[in-house]
Amino acid sequence: MSTAHAPPKHIFIHCDGASRGNPGLAGAGATLQDAEGRLVHEVARYLGHKTNNEAEYMALILALEAAHGLGAREVSVRCDSELMVKQMKGEYRVKHPNLKPLHAKVRILAGQFSHFDIRHVRREHNGEADALANRAIDERAEG
Repeated sequence: MSTAHAPPKHIFIHCDGASRGNPGLAGAGATLQDAEGRLVHEVARYLGHKTNNEAEYMALILALEAAHGLGAREVSVRCDSELMVKQMKGEYRVKHPNLKPLHAKVRILAGQFSHFDIRHVRREHNGEADALANRAIDERAEG
């Protein structure tokens, strides 16, 4: 009797960061879906006082940590931060000192997966992640 291995678990991530004031009150949001499009996890985290770019990176870090915790072997990331996508693909250098350690952490996390890809999507195709990031800020501001 042969044992078949289950195919690698592929997670599709939509992530977004928000900062009110840039820098200002910031939040991170992400949705994680399986290959069938079912929501398997979501992230909504208040980040304190951050820039929008820092919040974008934090959203990706939190989403990758969640995907790893779910046992994902492959991830496909979609986000509306063109800067972050181009930095992750090596098309732009990471110059800002606050972004360098965040970029390095994403590189380490991405290396834990057998497949990692990241693509830019237009803002209107990232609404759920944006809503989660803003909800994290709102809940902190109200609480």
